[in-house]
Amino acid sequence: MKKISIVSVLTAMIVPAFAEKTVKPVDETAVAEQTESAVADEYAKQFEQPVYQQSYNPKTHFPRGMQLGLGVSPTTGLNGFVGYNNKNFNSFWWKRLGFRFDFASTTPVKSFINKGIDNYMGDDGIKVNDEIRVVDGSIKAKHIGALVDFYPFGDTWFFGGWRITGGYMFGSLDVDADLKGTVKGLPAGTVEFEFDGTKYRYLGNDVYGKAKADCDFHGPYAGTGFDIGLLWGIKIYMDAGVVFTNKAAELGLNVDVNNLQYNDGGIWKNFAGDPNYDNLVAQFNERKDAELKDAQDELDKYKFYPIIKLGFMYRF
Repeated sequence: MKKISIVSVLTAMIVPAFAEKTVKPVDETAVAEQTESAVADEYAKQFEQPVYQQSYNPKTHFPRGMQLGLGVSPTTGLNGFVGYNNKNFNSFWWKRLGFRFDFASTTPVKSFINKGIDNYMGDDGIKVNDEIRVVDGSIKAKHIGALVDFYPFGDTWFFGGWRITGGYMFGSLDVDADLKGTVKGLPAGTVEFEFDGTKYRYLGNDVYGKAKADCDFHGPYAGTGFDIGLLWGIKIYMDAGVVFTNKAAELGLNVDVNNLQYNDGGIWKNFAGDPNYDNLVAQFNERKDAELKDAQDELDKYKFYPIIKLGFMYRF
């Protein structure tokens, strides 16, 4: 009886422990369902729209950075420009770069310029020397150009408005002036001048002529400038630079032959009434052109044209 009891006790202790370690049978149906569900989920992911995480900065989107300018240029008239520069970009270069299409003309302010010239000259004109005065004048000018601005200090306060500018420009400048003068206190006919070795003089000491300078230029532009903010996007702008032109201004001088005399072997003779009048005028113009060429040769050494502008601009 004791042996049976011990066997019974051991059996009761071992069988439950063995039962806990025994692997339960696999439910093949459940496994199949789980596998099909996983495959379906993976297949569905292939058609899902990707979600992009990006930051939106409205200060870097059009039209922010657009700029419009209007001002004056003493060398080319009424100035304006359209361009782009946005200092809110995170890029080192984009916040420092700007682009402009620049243009100017005296045509819209022609009457204002002429009135200003007349007021400046007054009734007596502008004195060239003690005898000669400019009694009338006119200026006509224009330019167009494509410019690239570089702001070295980016969006730094105050210094961020300073720029270095390069580009290419086309333009023209035409200046005309009437010359007139009377030498007082001298005997009649003593105002003499010489062209190419021949002496000339005016009767009555009256001097007449027209001077002009014509410049049609194009070439690379280099300059500097700044824009200083005031309020609500309004700024003051200034530019100063030069166009390295393909040629210098061309000078012209027309001298009136009325009341003109020439010296022929020590004898003063009148142009008017001379049987060789046409030849005398042609010779006079040839000699005058020879003298003018010397002045032109000196001017040809300076092949640049200054551009100065000042005005207001608005940047969106």
